[in-house]
Amino acid sequence: MAVYSVFVVSRGGSLIYDIDYNVPKTDVEKTFGYPLDIVLKVFDEKLTVDFGARDGIKIGHYLLAVNGRPVQGTVFDDDRTDVREFLGQQQNYPISLKFGRIKLTVNEKIMLASMFHSLFAFGCQLSPEERSSGIQILEADTFKLHCRQTLTGIKFIVLTDPRLPYVEGLLKRLYELYSDYALKNPYYSIDMPIRCDLFDENLKLSLEQYERSLTS
Repeated sequence: MAVYSVFVVSRGGSLIYDIDYNVPKTDVEKTFGYPLDIVLKVFDEKLTVDFGARDGIKIGHYLLAVNGRPVQGTVFDDDRTDVREFLGQQQNYPISLKFGRIKLTVNEKIMLASMFHSLFAFGCQLSPEERSSGIQILEADTFKLHCRQTLTGIKFIVLTDPRLPYVEGLLKRLYELYSDYALKNPYYSIDMPIRCDLFDENLKLSLEQYERSLTS
């Protein structure tokens, strides 16, 4: 899909809604001899490739399994023994390692939403002109972030394929859905997590229609 994820961030920087269409690409599994020529480091309590990218294994990929045994953080999932000790023992080679990306956890999404809220405010302060609209687009080599902040301070964020232009129409449609199905809900209060079936259903329908419009 061209649209990877949608986030709604409150006025205070809290994540109040998200939907994720991003499916991690195929994992990469390779056999290695001793000594291991890929450098791993612990990042966010997970073993991550720090040096030696090759054959589809990239910097930032997580170690997912060793000889078919799933890895959870820095230990094996089955017996909780240390993966780094196992990798450091020559008698265990040759060894099969599986690398790949994993989906963000809920806590990681909450943290990133708060970080972007601060970055958005920082961008407004950097502007040489008053009444800056803040960050509207952030471009990276693998994705593009689109943001629209409403007059009340709610932020709508969409992550897309990097080849797409600014998705102004889609962001406007998300705000309309928020106004129609969340704000008009008598049981909903602004800045609270959005738990509304009608909002969910119509947002998914709008995303499907947008995807179809890109191929028509």
